[in-house]
Amino acid sequence: MSSANRRIFRMTYYDHVTEAAAFLGAGFQSLAPPLNPKLGIVLGSGLGALADSVVDPLIVPYSEIPHFPRATVEGHSGRIVAGYLGPIPTGSSATPQSPTTAPVLIMQGRVHSYEGYSPLQVTLPIRVLGALGIRAVILTNAAGGIHPDYHVGQLVLLSDHINMMGWSPLTGPNEPRFGFRPGSGLRFFDMTEPYSKPLRELAQQSAQDEGFSLEEGVYVATLGPSFETPAEIRAFRTLGATLVGMSTVPETIVARHMGIDVLGISCVTNLAAGLGSKPLSHEEVNETGRMVEQRLAALLKRLAPKIAATLEAQP
Repeated sequence: MSSANRRIFRMTYYDHVTEAAAFLGAGFQSLAPPLNPKLGIVLGSGLGALADSVVDPLIVPYSEIPHFPRATVEGHSGRIVAGYLGPIPTGSSATPQSPTTAPVLIMQGRVHSYEGYSPLQVTLPIRVLGALGIRAVILTNAAGGIHPDYHVGQLVLLSDHINMMGWSPLTGPNEPRFGFRPGSGLRFFDMTEPYSKPLRELAQQSAQDEGFSLEEGVYVATLGPSFETPAEIRAFRTLGATLVGMSTVPETIVARHMGIDVLGISCVTNLAAGLGSKPLSHEEVNETGRMVEQRLAALLKRLAPKIAATLEAQP
């Protein structure tokens, strides 16, 4: 066995995370001025338009990042887009480094367990964001609407979640070195507030500035890839869920393990099984995502500088 192969064989999951973070970090530091984002954003199915609004972008396909899993689902571009985000009007004198913008790291697409990835692989990107110094992350997703008052195309803030995937990304030995902030990286940690209340308040303010309001809901995560049955949806409603999807919860758990604050936003791309008049399809999910992605992009461009400002004010 060659020395290179022996090194790969000896590498741990923590090594994979830090090597991927070092690769991306070197790219960020090579920019003029260097990019030091503290806010990460994950874009779900059909919601990738925000990445086109990034100023001075550094674009890195997942396939070029060491150990990074590759997205295989339609609607997930599979690339990092890092740069500056904010509501810069046409003809404005604002610069990418002005107070109205925020340095961000955007994941344009994610991977899922149903693609054949292990829990560690599914959550490796969030671990990498933590190793890069990300202190808050916005997780977006396409979701089925369970609440009878939800409508297709609606944006909903997550206040809580229910894990029905049958596994946790933290199963196995605990790695305390992932505790990138004081009091984090613990085997047993508090999940009373998985989705940050202060970040939800900033999101509500930003939505009002954009001329609409945001309801809050509870997201239930299933393994997929099949859509849920009507009986399952009735059971989830009984449990208190208002949205259903196949992502986000593992990322939230891992982010909170590392001490990263989380804001969750669902786009209701379809009514859940038994609530609509036609069969569910991934094409419908992507189509609705494309219809609403500009509204989501406008919201996040207004919200990102507010979150970045709060992060900068923290010790």
